[in-house]
Amino acid sequence: MTLVKYADLLLAALALPVFIAAGFPIWGWVAGTGVWVVQRGLQTILGRKASASTDPKTMVGINAGSVIGRGWLVALTIFAVGLADSETGLAAAVLFLSLFTVHFTTSMILRPFDKAEPSL
Repeated sequence: MTLVKYADLLLAALALPVFIAAGFPIWGWVAGTGVWVVQRGLQTILGRKASASTDPKTMVGINAGSVIGRGWLVALTIFAVGLADSETGLAAAVLFLSLFTVHFTTSMILRPFDKAEPSL
């Protein structure tokens, strides 16, 4: 099960040879994968911080801020790359959406198998 949690990162690694073979812009792969790894790292760090909090307002605030902030980070990064070169921006956006789709799908499938925390 642990390997499935990282299917998105495996897809990112497998996308590099595809980008090279198909002649897609390598900077699109760099931007798409880079912003994916950064936002996923932030999701993990901030998710742990929210889970460690005992205050419901803090938990909700951290989670909501994380979702909004990461969304803006991704949107502005892909927008900036697209302004520099539209083909590169498109490649980054398609790759990012593919990584998101794999991550979202696997997380929904694996959610029932997460260890449930004991109720207080």
